[in-house]
Amino acid sequence: MRSGMKPKVEMEDINGIYRTIADLVGIENAKLIFEEYRGQQITFPVEFYNKRYVYKTITEEFDGSNIRYLAKKYGYSERTIRRILKEQNN
Repeated sequence: MRSGMKPKVEMEDINGIYRTIADLVGIENAKLIFEEYRGQQITFPVEFYNKRYVYKTITEEFDGSNIRYLAKKYGYSERTIRRILKEQNN
């Protein structure tokens, strides 16, 4: 190996959670995440999308008879789906 060249990084060279992240997004992206957040403890919210988006999507997907399906799909109660639909129609 020439001077100044680093050996190729393999998955088995990566530590713990960073290996899991690298499996998901690739080694280079995992390294970017590491560089940005190293040493910090991160908690990811349960919801990926914000409420505005979810409410809009529920309203668009509502067909007049699929409240139970929407409740299950988005993890809300049927009562909450009805409330969301009512709010979005006002």
